[in-house]
Amino acid sequence: MPEEQKQTTMAVDELQAIIQRCQILEEADFKGEDFNLFQVAGQKCLEDGYAAQLLEVIQNEKNKVIIKNMGWNLISPLVRCIFVYKKEDDKREHCLKILEKLAQLCNPKELFLGLLEQIEQTSGERVCQTVMLLLQPLQTVLLKLQNKKAYSVGVSLAMIMNQLTPLPVPYTKQQIQEDKLGLCQCCNAVVDFTKPFVNEVVKNMEKSSEYNDMELKEELLKFCMKSLKYPLLTAQLEELEGIDEHPFRHFAAEIIDILWDIKELIPLVFLHRKSKNPEWENQEFADIEQKNTADSLACLSYLMVAQHFGIDCFPMVFSPSYLLQCNMMNIEVLLKRTEESILSKGLDLFESCLLRVEDNSLLHQYLEFRDFINVPQDLVKVMTLCPIEHLRKKSLSILQLYINKFDTEGKHTLFRCLLKTSNHAGVEGYVIKNIKDQIHLSLTKACDNTWFIGHHLISLLDLVFLLPEGAETDLLQHSDRIMASLNLLRYLVIKDCENDNQTGVWTMIPRIEQNFLKPLHVGLNMSKAHYEAEIKNKKENKKEAQSPNTVCSVTVSGEKMPAMTTEMQLQVLHSALFTFDLIESVLARVEELIEVKIKAVMDENS
Repeated sequence: MPEEQKQTTMAVDELQAIIQRCQILEEADFKGEDFNLFQVAGQKCLEDGYAAQLLEVIQNEKNKVIIKNMGWNLISPLVRCIFVYKKEDDKREHCLKILEKLAQLCNPKELFLGLLEQIEQTSGERVCQTVMLLLQPLQTVLLKLQNKKAYSVGVSLAMIMNQLTPLPVPYTKQQIQEDKLGLCQCCNAVVDFTKPFVNEVVKNMEKSSEYNDMELKEELLKFCMKSLKYPLLTAQLEELEGIDEHPFRHFAAEIIDILWDIKELIPLVFLHRKSKNPEWENQEFADIEQKNTADSLACLSYLMVAQHFGIDCFPMVFSPSYLLQCNMMNIEVLLKRTEESILSKGLDLFESCLLRVEDNSLLHQYLEFRDFINVPQDLVKVMTLCPIEHLRKKSLSILQLYINKFDTEGKHTLFRCLLKTSNHAGVEGYVIKNIKDQIHLSLTKACDNTWFIGHHLISLLDLVFLLPEGAETDLLQHSDRIMASLNLLRYLVIKDCENDNQTGVWTMIPRIEQNFLKPLHVGLNMSKAHYEAEIKNKKENKKEAQSPNTVCSVTVSGEKMPAMTTEMQLQVLHSALFTFDLIESVLARVEELIEVKIKAVMDENS
């Protein structure tokens, strides 16, 4: 007999010897040694390719008690062998049947711990494969448990999600289609795993409206909240051309369905109802838990409001303004993030809420809520700091949309806030342009708008016609704001006659000259002199070096610019001078208009 066949026969014979020995023992008489010998012999059969013989032993009715007590020890070697064999290999099929039989025959408590241990020990590329392999036997075991079922379901789901969370979420169409690690498939398999437990909760709730056994419901709620944070918060959830059934959209729909079935969907969306979190003694842990909950609720709102998941469940009685109010906290959470996938969800959610609201209908009192002030400030940060161009552009269009929704007093308050907090000349210039548009509406329409004429407007214009640091203000850095301010002043002087003075600008002229026009003249003279001197120095240095491509550095607006040739530096300096000339030209025109208007009134009075 060949040596290999002898070893194989020995493995099977050893297993049979252990089985025969244990068959004559009572269940209570099994010893630790018996467990060890059974595990070693069974593992050797699996590793030596004799899964078929092991399956026969397990299927034998006479061995039922032995398998019930000892079978769970085979889970670890069984999982290893399943991954070793190829899918078409008969030995793999035998291993899968053994796993199925163990789930039916073993002590549920022992097998439950064995299965969880396997899930906990897996890592890397094997995580999703292992989870999907063990979900069915784990579900079978959990359904058998009588005591602590809810706790065991919760531990299982928490373990599975903890193992999945470190895996990268496929984002592009190609990544989703490839599903390299199997995450898309695994997430949907986990949802299917929960369905018997969801059905159990639903049935119990139907039996009694005062259903008190909330443990299983709470565990399912925790799972849904974790799923909303991962993978759904970072997943690409837009419909993708060429993918008939988007795996993450399907997963999202299933999570929404679970929340609806256990009657938690509407409380979460509108009442911000939270699952029963543990009382953390460590404040750091409590803060993490609070942040995770906020992320999950924000993702849920995005799914329902922006992507219309669960739209059939959505109450139609709420006004658009109330819907916006309910979601401002969620929008704020999303806009504070920097990841493209999350930030884009915040912008989409904000836009979806705003599009439901009629222009000029949002009452100014909403700005008394902290979130209604914080969100536009976060939007400004996206506009000015986000490195992704299409998100910057979208945030600008949403800011305009937000402005349009407020009544005139609300617009006035919002403009004041943005001028005081944005700290960005481009944004301030944009706000000033909006102020000009509102003044134009007030002057040309027969509407009762007192917020952009008279004393209300004057308080706003005091913030507009101002140089932040007087004559020493960096005019290049603030050029957008300065040009917008000058254009607004030119418009007011032309449109509003001094005799009418509807806007109150003529009352302000002495103050505007003192705080804005005169310091601007001084600043322009200083800036032009500085840049002209820089240009002269560069040209002289260039002649001395006799090399047009000499690389050196230049400081503009207090910041050192990247290394560039002298020619490039000269272009930058000339561009700055052109900006100053442009400002000076508009400034001269404004002062000329003021002078002409004042002279005309004086002539008229005389």
